Amino acid sequence: LAIVACHPTPAHAGSSATNGTIALSSQLVARGLALTPATPIIQAAVSWASPAGWSLGLSGSTELRSPRRITQSLLQGSRSWSLSGDWQMQASVLYYRHSGDARSTAYDRGEAGINWLYRDTLTFGVSAIRLIGAGDRRTRAAADLDVHWPLTEHLFLSGGAGVAHVPPARYSYSRYRHYRYHDREGFYRYGHVGLMWVDGPRRVELDRVATRLESSRSTPDPGASPRMASISRSF
Repeated sequence: LAIVACHPTPAHAGSSATNGTIALSSQLVARGLALTPATPIIQAAVSWASPAGWSLGLSGSTELRSPRRITQSLLQGSRSWSLSGDWQMQASVLYYRHSGDARSTAYDRGEAGINWLYRDTLTFGVSAIRLIGAGDRRTRAAADLDVHWPLTEHLFLSGGAGVAHVPPARYSYSRYRHYRYHDREGFYRYGHVGLMWVDGPRRVELDRVATRLESSRSTPDPGASPRMASISRSF
């Protein structure tokens, strides 16, 4: 739902628009890295967009087994421009806050990004990231590409790929096995491919996820589960 918050539906000429989404997914994942165990996650997002291209978004995620504790929250502000009839550009600033299981695997962070959007089919973005509370003042980078290619009226091929700086060492969310992420400088790669069914405000998506993050032989891979599913409803 970060994408929902980052790319709100454009407002009609002369009016502002408020939109919301609620979803159930199989795991909370950020750029190929698991923030929670493979457990059902409830997500909700609300966004506001003005005719001038300004927008605000807020989203939150929580584990279904602990619905009173927000696992990740996201606050976003952005400005969009129309480049042509098909292309749009968006500059955004985001703040991610984590708690619960996610706090043991990810630092809070601020992020500034620029995205280029082609219709509802292609999105490409580059981001500069600063971690909060990590004792690491370096600016990290990421680049993401997402595609929704129509196969039929309601069925789409969903795919994406990205590269990002390896995060600093953190303990895993496991209650029983404590291990650290690989902390070597450089980039890691991640991606997904799957099918997405859309019928008006309803959407169902099934994905195969892959994460390429080097780690020592004695440490498990902190990547996401290889298969993910989500169902959402917008209003």
